[in-house]
Parts: sequence; structure tokens; C-alpha cells
Amino acid sequence: MRRIDAIGISIGIFVGAGLLYLVLQVVGINSINAGIWTQAVLVGGLVVWLMTYLFRVTNSDMTYNQQLKDYEEAVLQKCLEEMTPEELAKLQAEIEQENATKTHKQE
Repeated sequence: MRRIDAIGISIGIFVGAGLLYLVLQVVGINSINAGIWTQAVLVGGLVVWLMTYLFRVTNSDMTYNQQLKDYEEAVLQKCLEEMTPEELAKLQAEIEQENATKTHKQE
């Protein structure tokens, strides 16, 4: 996220809270209760955002992790494209041998 995006989101939240406060006052709630309810909504939103953030962290679903995974896949793809057919056949034989060894160990 760019800095300007974060500033825009912050201003949007500030304006939204102000509008919520005004709407609650227009509906007939006194200013103290309108302020309390506005703060409760803001804190609730913060807690929900924090929970989604923690969920993404625990599942390794962060932008950095995805970029690293994409980079590793691109490097492996590039290496495979540069291999000769003989090297590819040798690699395939090694993989099949490892799979066969793992299968025998599990039995």
C-alpha cells in the first residue's frame, strides 16, 4: 500500500466517523451518547481489521509471502527452460527414484 492510500483511508475513516456522529445526533441521540456509539463503531472496526490481519499472518497470506513464492516459481521455471533435454530426463529420473524411495519407506 502506498503512503497516499494510507492517508486517504485515514481521512475517509475520520470523515465517516464525523458523519456517523452527525447522523446519530439528527436521529435524536444526545451528543454524549452519539460520541460513545461513534467510538464504539470505530473500535469495533479496528478490532475486526486486527483479527483479519492476524488471520492473514497466521495463514502466511501476506503480500511479501506471495511475492516471494511468485519469485521462487519464476526462478525455477527459468531454470527448467534453460535445461537441455538430457538434463531434464536426468532430473525426472532422480525425482522418480526419490518418490519410489519415499513409497517404500512408508510401507
